[in-house]
Amino acid sequence: MFRRLNSALPGLLIGILLYGIFIQLTGVWFVEDKLRYSSGLWIGILTAMGMAYHIALIIAETIDAPNPEKVRTWIIAKGILRYAAVAAVFAVTMYFDLGNLVTLFLGVMGLKISAYLQPALHKLLLKTKGKGGVSSDKTNIMKGR
Repeated sequence: MFRRLNSALPGLLIGILLYGIFIQLTGVWFVEDKLRYSSGLWIGILTAMGMAYHIALIIAETIDAPNPEKVRTWIIAKGILRYAAVAAVFAVTMYFDLGNLVTLFLGVMGLKISAYLQPALHKLLLKTKGKGGVSSDKTNIMKGR
């Protein structure tokens, strides 16, 4: 399903998840409030995964846009909406004391870390599968719309 939207999306989501597991296993031993550390981190990881999906969705919809002149404005508006949603996640987490805001930020940064490591992760996955595949920088246009 994710590969139909964007061929790089599954690798990006796996990278975010692996980053979250790494941060969880390395950091939880050094904090006193393990529950807030973990909940903040995983709220951030889920937020990063949601952002990755949203970005891939916007790329796919932009390619199919009937009016290319309005695409730039539409992309900017969707980006602002995405960051407003992230700010809302931080506000709700802080207001209801659902998790540590620092680890929430580290979780959201999983999107950036995964994006930087995605080419290397893609090569590693291809080696372990033993077969070639599509390049991670190609986008598949959503079909059936």
